[in-house]
Amino acid sequence: MNWKLIFQLSLFGLLMAFATISLIPANVEPVFWIIIFIICAYIIARKCTGRYFLHGFLVSLVNSVWITGAHIFFYSTYIANHPQMASMSKQLPLTNHPRLMMLIMGPVFGACFGLVLGLFSFIAGKIVKKA
Repeated sequence: MNWKLIFQLSLFGLLMAFATISLIPANVEPVFWIIIFIICAYIIARKCTGRYFLHGFLVSLVNSVWITGAHIFFYSTYIANHPQMASMSKQLPLTNHPRLMMLIMGPVFGACFGLVLGLFSFIAGKIVKKA
């Protein structure tokens, strides 16, 4: 496992964590994530000698730590800029504890997106030539 690469690629997640607090609206965010996933998958395929899926999966898990932490810490600003998230959270359990809900759901979303980045990385590993 290339932990250094996993950490370095997770810095995209740290950048997105702060960018999604107030700069990037929720309707445009998926476009940024697709671009980031493609870039990460390409880099994983070029730099790693195997376990492409696992590398991609772990990058997304570390991303979820960055994103969840930033969104919890800057919750007021995040919710002020994402009213659809505020209305959606009222329909979920723990409505009186939205930060706790974020803490619980963050790793779940990280694992789900990890499956996507893992798949991208696996496919890139089959296509991209090594450095």
